[in-house]
Amino acid sequence: MVLYSPGRTTSYPDHPVKEGIRLHFLGGGNEVGNVGCVLEDKTGTRLLIDYGLAPTRPPKYPSECPPIDHAIITHSHIDHIGMAPWLVGHHQTTLHGTELTAAVSEMMWRDTYKVSNIEGYPLPWDLRDLDVALDAWQTHNFGEWFDIGEWRLRFHRAGHIPGAAMIEIETPELRLLWGGDMDTRNSPNVGGAKPVSCDILCIESTYGGREHPNRVEEEARFVARVKEIVSRGGVALVPAFASGRCQDILRILHDAAPHLEVHFDGMGTRITQHWMNNPQYIHEPNGLEKMWRWARKIRSKSDRKKALNSDVIVTTSGMLDGGPAIWYLNRLRHDPANAILLTGYQAEGSGGRSLLDNRKLPIFGNITPIELDVDQFQLSNHAGHSELESYVRACGPRHVVFFHGDVEARQAIGAEFTQEPKPSFPLNGTPLELK
Repeated sequence: MVLYSPGRTTSYPDHPVKEGIRLHFLGGGNEVGNVGCVLEDKTGTRLLIDYGLAPTRPPKYPSECPPIDHAIITHSHIDHIGMAPWLVGHHQTTLHGTELTAAVSEMMWRDTYKVSNIEGYPLPWDLRDLDVALDAWQTHNFGEWFDIGEWRLRFHRAGHIPGAAMIEIETPELRLLWGGDMDTRNSPNVGGAKPVSCDILCIESTYGGREHPNRVEEEARFVARVKEIVSRGGVALVPAFASGRCQDILRILHDAAPHLEVHFDGMGTRITQHWMNNPQYIHEPNGLEKMWRWARKIRSKSDRKKALNSDVIVTTSGMLDGGPAIWYLNRLRHDPANAILLTGYQAEGSGGRSLLDNRKLPIFGNITPIELDVDQFQLSNHAGHSELESYVRACGPRHVVFFHGDVEARQAIGAEFTQEPKPSFPLNGTPLELK
């Protein structure tokens, strides 16, 4: 079942741009995730930035993209890359990204396809689209200029996860910087984003109105909690996102508590191997290599059984919606010495959210009470309110476009800019023209 027919449901306007640049959000404008935005100017140069899906239940998809020759994929998280196979399959679109984003894409797409089959949700693309998408990549290094139509573009490090890129776009009339998912703070595996002078800045607002705790202090709190659980004879189960959070958690534990026996399971193990093959995107890659040798990788059913007697298990899925984490939780839940440590955002409707709110979650189809300790730690790799405000001011744009945020978040960060730069709050399906 497809959710739309190519060429029939696109909301993209058919009139030309007179001056400046037009931004048309297909998704992600006034929501978190599900990102896709078409940019076009009077030269007729047109490109798409990201084309993802929101992995909710059921999934949420962006509006149909018009015919497009080139798409920039900022990074490999599914809310930014999940619908790219549809683009290639229906529009023969060329995909532009960093080498690491391209390398991880197949794994992310195949996992999306598998989950859609397991959960019975429709996916607008199939394996034929996936196969052709793998051959559609053109990769670019940070700082390397390349041309699309009348525009010059180059990638800059975005922080967030290794390989994530911001896009600087030089048109005949103006300079635009697309921030994507970004963080100005250093994290265990990637350095933070640096300011880029521009006329228009498009920046996420996920954490508008919210401040992150001090990163060093929060990591120390996490490690202290792990040690406490281990000292009482328990196992710390750490469900974590496969691309970014798993690797951060492991480096934190390796650096602060190398005496612990830590087992690593799930799709994150395969993603880490791609990271190892692309050390140019990693903060202190030698540290990643040391962590990789130290962590005990799960490769078989017998390895999983052994992990039940370890100190820490780091595994997917980060929101407890499936993956090995559910297998482990079902076996660890009977011993009150064990505990669950959540380190990422838990979306409404997710298993992790149900665990936090109700101390219950679905395990193999049954709503199961969980009587273990549950703690949550704020180790986000998105910029918080203060980081967003400082970054906007450092870039010095005339216009700032706040997207990838809910109403409250966008209003909160937008309130910091009443005159210069002029804030804009795009709506999905409504063109925004800036000059």
